[in-house]
Amino acid sequence: MNRPTVGPILGYTTPHHARIFLRGATSTDYPVFAGIRHRKRGEQLWSAGVYSKLNGEYDMSDTLVLDNLDADSPYEYQAGWFNTTHPDHTPETVAKIALEWPETVYTFKTASTERNRVRRYVVGSCRYLRLTLGVPSAPELGDAIFSAIQSLAARQPLDGLLMVGDQVYVDDLNIVAPDRDYPAIAHKYRSAFSQPHIRNLMSGTPTYMILDDHEIEDNWPANQSSADKALYQNALRAYEIYQCSHGPALERLPDGKINRKVSRYWYSFADGDSDWFVTDCRTQRILSGSDKRMLGVEQENALLKWLIQSPAKVKFIVSSVLAFPDLKNHGEDGWKAYSTQRTRILETIRSNKIKNVMFVSGDIHGSLTSQLRHSQDPDFVVHSIVSSPLCNSKMLPYAKADNLILDEPLATNTAGTYKASMISRMISEDNFACLTLQADQLNVDFHDKKGRKIESVTIALR
Repeated sequence: MNRPTVGPILGYTTPHHARIFLRGATSTDYPVFAGIRHRKRGEQLWSAGVYSKLNGEYDMSDTLVLDNLDADSPYEYQAGWFNTTHPDHTPETVAKIALEWPETVYTFKTASTERNRVRRYVVGSCRYLRLTLGVPSAPELGDAIFSAIQSLAARQPLDGLLMVGDQVYVDDLNIVAPDRDYPAIAHKYRSAFSQPHIRNLMSGTPTYMILDDHEIEDNWPANQSSADKALYQNALRAYEIYQCSHGPALERLPDGKINRKVSRYWYSFADGDSDWFVTDCRTQRILSGSDKRMLGVEQENALLKWLIQSPAKVKFIVSSVLAFPDLKNHGEDGWKAYSTQRTRILETIRSNKIKNVMFVSGDIHGSLTSQLRHSQDPDFVVHSIVSSPLCNSKMLPYAKADNLILDEPLATNTAGTYKASMISRMISEDNFACLTLQADQLNVDFHDKKGRKIESVTIALR
């Protein structure tokens, strides 16, 4: 067997199952299969392998499922791909072949069913990796911060890695040499996800992703033109293969395999006393008219229902676009342009007295923590945690505190006004956030690209 050309990426992980993405390589002559086997750490015998036949429709990749696992338990696994000389082989028949597995042994831990156990998540966005003539230029710059995250995880194990937008920049050379065809976009994903440090981190940390605009085009869909139809289709095809495929948005079929037919990008998942709702802020927008919205009707209704019904102590809403405060120069791209829908969400939280709601965002190339309060409801407070960028481009500026609108209400209606305020400084450098949920507080620690803690905020839970 051969080492995966991309991956393995450990995706959605529960107490009893784990989804693992990997990619093989094209063979013009023979069928290609991927395989994974696992064992509990400390055991000698490997499980029977799980196999999948790879094909070009999914860029020679698949997400395989490890099932019937024990909760809160460490596991080891091996993963690879191989081709066969018999054209009629199936995943069932290749299971009978004596295979020589790759030497690399990966490790992960299943989720815990204990609700009150400490949970720790790393959040990041906007990871710039430039390609020049198809080759990453100074890739160590875009990969170094993942080494710092891995070092943190070695000291303080992570329950999840949330990558909340702009994992790739399809449009990084949009003026002189835009990537519009599928092979070029897929090559960008393969380059971004196969760098050594991010590869090592994602192989053993449950990784959850959602797209933002640069997975398609800057400020999508506001800047789209009639010539962008093929770009959109190609960009979303690549997104579905490399980001969506190993997450909770895809359902499992009766035979336990992943249904690769994508119906939506937004999703939710639960982990102990924290619930996550990851929104799709890009592909369902209605840009004008009486029902202007960032989230589609079904998605908004699902979000509001989740907010009301979730039993978790802390509810994280991932919005790749900054939820609040508003930016002065975000124009039609930010939530300010969809304020009616945002106010409906905030009013649902306030009127139902929902506690401990945290909006988690990226996008702006600056990191911060803020809070939102209501003029007539002293019990209402929600928080915004922003983590961006993991790696900036020299061509793009970092956000600064004076880019934010803090001297006027975020929204006003008959019930009163919502007003945002900072509870941290603006961080204008490459960084990531580590969220630690324990007892009655959420600690938000921002780390620079070398892993040094540069800002900390403690949010008291109610």
